[in-house]
Amino acid sequence: MSEFCGHCGEPIDARDHTVCAVHLVMEPPRFCASCDRRMKVQVTPTGWAAECVEHGVLTG
Repeated sequence: MSEFCGHCGEPIDARDHTVCAVHLVMEPPRFCASCDRRMKVQVTPTGWAAECVEHGVLTG
């Protein structure tokens, strides 16, 4: 089973994701790390919630 980048959606082993990791420090993930589906993201003043239709809700 492959893992995917939460920022760009590409497979983790496809390329260097250092820049993506920097973006994910300040932004919520846009893609599910398990299945590469685009997630529904809601940002609030106190955090964020990202929902994958297959894998549920992540919060931060």
